[in-house]
Amino acid sequence: MAGHSKWANIRHRKGAQDAKRGKIFTKLIKEITVAVKSGSPDPETNPRLRLAIQNARGQNMPKDNIERAIKKASGADGANYEEVTFEGYGPDGIAVFVECSTDNNTRTVGNVRSYFRKYGGNLGKDGCLEFVFDRKGIFTLDQGELDEDEFTMEMIDGGAEDVEFEDGTITVTTAMEDFGSLQKKLDELSIEPREAGLQRIPTTMKEINKETWETFEKLIDVLEDDDDVQKVYHNVEFNEELMGGE
Repeated sequence: MAGHSKWANIRHRKGAQDAKRGKIFTKLIKEITVAVKSGSPDPETNPRLRLAIQNARGQNMPKDNIERAIKKASGADGANYEEVTFEGYGPDGIAVFVECSTDNNTRTVGNVRSYFRKYGGNLGKDGCLEFVFDRKGIFTLDQGELDEDEFTMEMIDGGAEDVEFEDGTITVTTAMEDFGSLQKKLDELSIEPREAGLQRIPTTMKEINKETWETFEKLIDVLEDDDDVQKVYHNVEFNEELMGGE
């Protein structure tokens, strides 16, 4: 099946940022906390927590850290986070979608708005990017010994829209409503993804020049460095020259 270039663009950018900022564990622990608070501390009966644990393991988070996070979230003194999203436009009209988990919405709104303003953008109304991003299920796996053709057919059977093989990594894309069935299919095959979840994939990509890129990069950096921000999506076309050959 054809490679999902739009997701590859975002994945490349996201991977570079994750490696640089070193805040992966903080964000994963917050996701575990939200999952426990919204369901139960038992991953067998809480699919969201099961997914959060799976993603934490995929990032090599120690088992003790995961168990401590679950225990803390289960207690009366565990933090309560509200999930909020922001839609806006960066420099040159770049679409930027921000997902947050916060214990102080006033602080988060103020911070995110200030970042957009500082770097030539502005927040928009909820829903303003409705037609710019599609919500898709994305599964990232290590290829290992998996056979391309056989695995692809299994994934299509499980509801996959797209299966991409690149540098030892497999990226499987599915419609949001088929996320659960594909996850079940992987469970049946005893395959645990390195990362899985619903992502926002741009329907159209935007090309920008080097000057705009430099400002845009600062906006993305400051957003991703904020502890309240969980994920940042954009529709900038990947360009090695603009990114300095990352």
